[in-house]
Amino acid sequence: MARMRTPLLGVAVLLLVANGCSSSDSATAAPGDDAGLGAADVAADTSPTDAPTDATFGGDRPTQVRIPKGYDAAHPAPLVILLHGYGASGKIQDLYFGLSKIADAHGFVFAAPDGTLDSTGKLFWNATNACCNFGAVPVDDVAYLSGLVRDVKAAYAIDSKRVYFVGHSNGGFMSHRLACDKADQIAAIVSLAGAVWSDASRCTPTEPVSVLQIHGDADAMVAYEGGSIGGDLADGGAAPIGLYPSAAQTVATWATLDGCDAALDAVAPDLDLAPSLAGAETTVARHGNCQPGGAAELWTVRGAGHVPSFAPDFAERVWGFLESHPKP
Repeated sequence: MARMRTPLLGVAVLLLVANGCSSSDSATAAPGDDAGLGAADVAADTSPTDAPTDATFGGDRPTQVRIPKGYDAAHPAPLVILLHGYGASGKIQDLYFGLSKIADAHGFVFAAPDGTLDSTGKLFWNATNACCNFGAVPVDDVAYLSGLVRDVKAAYAIDSKRVYFVGHSNGGFMSHRLACDKADQIAAIVSLAGAVWSDASRCTPTEPVSVLQIHGDADAMVAYEGGSIGGDLADGGAAPIGLYPSAAQTVATWATLDGCDAALDAVAPDLDLAPSLAGAETTVARHGNCQPGGAAELWTVRGAGHVPSFAPDFAERVWGFLESHPKP
């Protein structure tokens, strides 16, 4: 794979509508750098602002944790943590996924932390060797995010059987990494356009984790069929290149780890996740008969790129998977 002059973006840095592009990628705003959001996109952010006052966690990388209305310490709440793509931020990623908007209705505690700035001024997560620590910065994001979960649980009543991670691109890679390394903390993950380690021996979860991989089969940044990621840093230095498996192989790896059937079977009906694409464009397939607490599922968005233009109920679809896969 030829090296890209610009390192992989977890979310594209452009306004497709403004550029006149027709694509399955976001037609409102493709979250990337802050420069990728226009005034209309900021105005469209209707995230609740009158939630019970949230607390700040994360040490030298502070992040606000949003507590839902109606929180009651006598009834432990689920925890959902959203991880942004390379070059994005937690706030921008939430504009795309919209999870904070449904937190009150479903009673989950929510956080969308930021990664670390690299030498090009872009935020990243140190996930797998494929994505996206291009500058080889010595940061331990497994420890940071695991500590964030631990600290939130110490301050609020969190249901240990319902701790979930959701990520896009670099954040998807990071979600897989966490499921590999911290399976005792995590019930389920949802990854959009991420992947697990290409070397399956590097993923050694101590217990089953439920995994949903969502991927556009026309993704030109993180290829549906797998590949490698590389680029040139702004200072001319060569960035590391790492292999990543296909979407199907990512799910197959988790099927093996979760003791599921080897076959990836289609499940009817198809879903209409991306209204800009014709019909019910998303196929649903899963490995059956997993161990308790495990799941390995693949949603293939046919014709979609790296930033699909999802329907308004996308956050509800993501939450539906998470909610139905607590730890046993």
